Amino acid sequence: MVMHSFPTLNNDNHTIALQDGDQSWTYAQVNARIDNFALGLLKGTGDLEEERIAFFMPASLDYVTTMHGIWRAGGIAVPLNVASAVSELEHSLSCAGVTRMIANGHYRVVLIELCASLDIELVSCKEVMSIEENLDGKGLPDVNPSRRAMILFTSGTTNKPKGVVSTHRTIAAQVTTLIDAWRWTSDDVIPLFLPLHHIHGIINILSCGLWAGACVDLFAGFDIPAITQKIKAGHYNVFMAVPTIYVKLIQHFDTLSAQGSDEEVKAICDGFRAMRLNISGSAACPVKLFNQWRELTGQVLLERYGMTEIGMGISNPYEGERRAGHVGQALPGVDVALFDENNYQITTDAAPGEIRIKGDNVFLEYWDNEKATSESFHDGWFCTGDVAVSDDGYYRIMGRSSIDIIKSGGYKLSALEIEGVLLTHPDIQEVAVIGVEDETWGEAVAAFVVVKEGKSLDYEALKSWCKGKMSSYKIPKLLKTLNALPRNAMGKVTKPDLKKQL
Repeated sequence: MVMHSFPTLNNDNHTIALQDGDQSWTYAQVNARIDNFALGLLKGTGDLEEERIAFFMPASLDYVTTMHGIWRAGGIAVPLNVASAVSELEHSLSCAGVTRMIANGHYRVVLIELCASLDIELVSCKEVMSIEENLDGKGLPDVNPSRRAMILFTSGTTNKPKGVVSTHRTIAAQVTTLIDAWRWTSDDVIPLFLPLHHIHGIINILSCGLWAGACVDLFAGFDIPAITQKIKAGHYNVFMAVPTIYVKLIQHFDTLSAQGSDEEVKAICDGFRAMRLNISGSAACPVKLFNQWRELTGQVLLERYGMTEIGMGISNPYEGERRAGHVGQALPGVDVALFDENNYQITTDAAPGEIRIKGDNVFLEYWDNEKATSESFHDGWFCTGDVAVSDDGYYRIMGRSSIDIIKSGGYKLSALEIEGVLLTHPDIQEVAVIGVEDETWGEAVAAFVVVKEGKSLDYEALKSWCKGKMSSYKIPKLLKTLNALPRNAMGKVTKPDLKKQL
């Protein structure tokens, strides 16, 4: 087998790499399919030379084929969120200069008009596949690890998502540190139901699993009945999710108990109890949830900290104390420090400061945005915008340094982006969006609006209007109408005052 550029798949040909319902594929089958897809992308050229190729598909064999095929052919993979409204995709495609889009079935159909308007070639995975037999990657380029590999779009403190560029070396560093820290092996079997435009699903589960030679069980979404049945059967030994998923599981247990199915609850909890690892991340895990999960399943959740720009930087230990309410300690190969507002490093416990990160895991740049890239670094440190304190070596997140970032259900949302959409509502005069503490979502999106004279607006009407204009997880979960938004002497909306009104 020819050595492919990082990131790669494990080379054990005979073990199962992917499962999807009743179907499964070995590493040999997946690798051969990826090579043929990569050749199809190349169309006889020697190297894609960092051509940006987007794909719009859920977790599937085609997703893995497409992402790795782009990497092996020397392109830059741009995975898109299948939960996005089509109108939300235009910025990402235009910003990245995408030339080709891969999508199948109804996902392809909904993109026809958009791709035509942007002069993007739209093809299915099957149409790309090379009709020639390819053995051991013959004809594929030798891609240097320093080259760009992926652009993930994430909402920051501005109202337009920024394209986070990772190199092959970046991704390799993000994956290998987790394989070491979390003790991944080829014996692991894990379900993947998280979104695959997001670092959690792409790196922590899919890429780590395939690198380690583990088996990844693919789901298009969080299918509670199907997943819990496999948990009962002892099919999985690793489970990773956002806190919202654990809350939904507990609610599912309560529903079953109310129906008199306590034995079913016990069987599922025993399935979790037998696993070697349960991980929570992408949003703060409430201490209450941490304790509830331990009482139900015996599992002490391993909470970690990361973001699109760094992969994972901090983690509670696999062996040793996992502290409730804390994200843990710096991962191997990652430098972590806290800095005050004057850019002085904080060395004492209990003093809050901004988390800053150094290491091979840190992204290369924001695509075509030199200003944003420059502003995100200080003296070689990446400035995360998250404020934390150190409690005897364990980091505890205090919150964002910007109130305009909302962490809801594992997503990092831009309040300004949501405000921009809501302001297009014909009856809304002014709007301010904030995140408010919520047991299920971590933070719930709350909208405070001033309606135009003679108009009114209720929550159900707003929710209905939002559908198709923004992703479902961005739609406000709370609505409060005001006569005026609170402002300071400079006319700036004072968002902390809004929380007091709840």
